[in-house]
Amino acid sequence: MQVNAVFGLLFGCCVFYKIQASASDAIFYEPFDDPFDGRWVVSENDDYKGVWKHSKSEGHDDYGLLVSEKARKYAIVKDLNENLNIKSQKVILQYDVRLQNELECGGAYLKFLRQQSTGWKPQEFDNNSPYSIMFGPDKCGNTNKVHFIFKNKNLKGGEYVEHHLKDPPSVPSDKFSHVYTAVLQPDNILRILIDGKEEKKTYFLSEKDFDPPLIPTKMIPDPDDKKPEDWDERAKIPDPEAVKPGDWDEDSPAEIEDDEAVKPEGWLDDEPEEIEDPEASKPEDWDEEEDGEWEAPKVANPKCAEAPGCGKWRRPMKSNPAYKGKWHAPLIENPNYNGIWKPQQIQNPHYFEVAEPNFEPISAVGIEIWTMQDGILFDNILITCDENVAALYRETTWKPKFEVEKAKHKAEKAVAASSDFFTRIRKGLFGLLYKIADIPFLNAYKSKIIEVLKRGDEQPNITVGILFSIFFIILTIVVTTLFGGKEKPPANVTQGKMGMAAAQTSNNQRSTKEKESETKKATATAAAPPRKKSTRRDA
Repeated sequence: MQVNAVFGLLFGCCVFYKIQASASDAIFYEPFDDPFDGRWVVSENDDYKGVWKHSKSEGHDDYGLLVSEKARKYAIVKDLNENLNIKSQKVILQYDVRLQNELECGGAYLKFLRQQSTGWKPQEFDNNSPYSIMFGPDKCGNTNKVHFIFKNKNLKGGEYVEHHLKDPPSVPSDKFSHVYTAVLQPDNILRILIDGKEEKKTYFLSEKDFDPPLIPTKMIPDPDDKKPEDWDERAKIPDPEAVKPGDWDEDSPAEIEDDEAVKPEGWLDDEPEEIEDPEASKPEDWDEEEDGEWEAPKVANPKCAEAPGCGKWRRPMKSNPAYKGKWHAPLIENPNYNGIWKPQQIQNPHYFEVAEPNFEPISAVGIEIWTMQDGILFDNILITCDENVAALYRETTWKPKFEVEKAKHKAEKAVAASSDFFTRIRKGLFGLLYKIADIPFLNAYKSKIIEVLKRGDEQPNITVGILFSIFFIILTIVVTTLFGGKEKPPANVTQGKMGMAAAQTSNNQRSTKEKESETKKATATAAAPPRKKSTRRDA
């Protein structure tokens, strides 16, 4: 809902009355259901070449504002038409964003702009446009945080100072939609929520929670104070009375040869560790005048691999028990130690006290980011003063999308896990079948079994047919051996049966039309007259 004539009335209601959570209680709400053209203004600054698109979220019918290109700067802004006073009131800033290609390096935060200078135009929006609050995910290198930065006017100097939230929450590392909420309370409490769960609670006036603190430090180091030249910061010093012992040998090496070592039996003294590659040959285009005399490349001597070692044997080194190293005098307490010098503390001339942040009114909502990722989708930007309203929007606009995305991800993981399981089973079975093919009992059929197994490796969809074929072959051989003597079934019969079983299984995987076509072919074959039998008998 765009800001309209009842803007001030809505905000006043938030302050003085308890409002029931409903869509009408939003001071500003942008669902991006409709194209943003004419409502949001894209920066015309030459630095911002990224193209914004009105796009559906992947897997949903819900639209959002999409970052469509990689490695670009983006800037877009929506003027509120009337300033929103956020000082001394509870205000909730909320929006959801989906990192459809995750976020390795880039920002996905919002800027809530303060009143711009006279004559400023939305088309001029850039990183120098002053803001009151910056809020949202930012990730790159060592940076991984949900920013909350506010600018406050220094009461002494008059300049605006950025105050950064210390230890902010991390950015969720997935491709789901997440909703980010900042609750600014009139008791100077700030709460950061991610997906409705409170991840950070802090105090605007705390010296420990913001950098720099909103209230400057009362005492500061004197910038004019200098450390005296004779100031000694050494806690310990070498003992000036210590003397190096007469038997201290600084020249002894750290390691010496092990005199007790014995050359291993079988050591090949006359064999080099490397030899010329016997398979290497001089290239046909080798020109000795230009390239020099050709030498075959060296390779490891294969004889050395079978022996303890090759070449000249040398005793290994061991630690020298006589080694002491460089002598140093022992350390003693420094009688002249003055401690670590620090400048004296003085009153901070810029110190002041405030009862609350001096937030500037919000005049516009903007997105000004640099990112290496595309697929960032902004949606459901909300400003309200009632937490129930923010909770209602989370439940009705963000949560349904999140639940669908999570369920889809869970199903995909289950399918992948199942696929991995059957792949492992299949590899195990085929490994076993390859071993079975090596059994001497099956030597006469080994080539055919291997051929069928290779077909199975190349076409995983006929695995069941392959297993059936192998089982059928082995069963046939056993039956033939037990009841048919030593006579082997003709190879072409075996191959035909194996092929039929594999083809049958493969056929089960094909489309209905392919099945019908093959059924017709099979019927025609069955209807054809049988071949005339040969009277010649096998030898």
